[in-house]
Amino acid sequence: MTAVSRDNRPDIADLLAFYASAGVDEALEEEPVNRFAEAASKPAERAPATVTPTGGSAALPRSTSVSRAEMGERPGAAPVARAQSATATVPDEQQAALARQLATRAASLDELRQHMAAFDGCNLKFTAKNLVFADGNPNAAVMLVGEAPERDEDIEGLPFVGRSGRLLDRMLAAIGLDRTSAYIANVIPWRPPGNRTPTPHETEICRPFIERQIELVNPKVLVNLGGLSANTLLNTTEAILRLRGNWRVHTTAAGIAIPAMPTLHPAYLLRTPAHKKLAWRDFLEVKAKLRALG
Repeated sequence: MTAVSRDNRPDIADLLAFYASAGVDEALEEEPVNRFAEAASKPAERAPATVTPTGGSAALPRSTSVSRAEMGERPGAAPVARAQSATATVPDEQQAALARQLATRAASLDELRQHMAAFDGCNLKFTAKNLVFADGNPNAAVMLVGEAPERDEDIEGLPFVGRSGRLLDRMLAAIGLDRTSAYIANVIPWRPPGNRTPTPHETEICRPFIERQIELVNPKVLVNLGGLSANTLLNTTEAILRLRGNWRVHTTAAGIAIPAMPTLHPAYLLRTPAHKKLAWRDFLEVKAKLRALG
């Protein structure tokens, strides 16, 4: 193995940039802790063997409690209001059922936002700074649903305010729309750590909230930004490059069919600018549909 020279080692600016891109944007303790020194000072411990009864399988808990410290909340931070308990719970079917109950009870967007703010069933809430509910005009004819907030959205508590948001604003302007004539939300209202892809459990827990949000807004046209949004709300597993450009239907719990256009997420377009022409065609379809619907 070739030794890395001191000149080629990353400096503090490189390390800070790496931490920021990974979602590490604040210190948890006043003084740095050398975890390597701690590990070296402890004797190696042998994990106890797990015995499984003959003819059966070991039972695994469906839900695991995690303390606030383990979830990374800052020491000394103000306690967050809890709807059920003071501990976070690993997502499971019970939490998804609770989310459905809360979503169904919401008679308005304000009530839905309050229920989501009090909901503790998704662990993403405990690592995010803010609930990212929505932006724009709830009376608009078109509703755009993205995937999950990124760092800028998490900080400001609004969807699509970073680089992706600026591109989305230009895409809307190209068909004569802006945030006063469109309503924007995400499938996942809390930022996943490091902008990772939400897990299927996390998506299923958040699904009732975005479905109820669509139902309350009742737009004439729905635009699914990205594969996660399209797959979740259109009940399909097709890749977004196969889905995009083809009208689909999102059916609400009340049985209302809303025409939906799956298209590419602005973050993807920033990484793959050659595909902007595909998104442009999709947005022209949206413009034509809105004109046809009046």
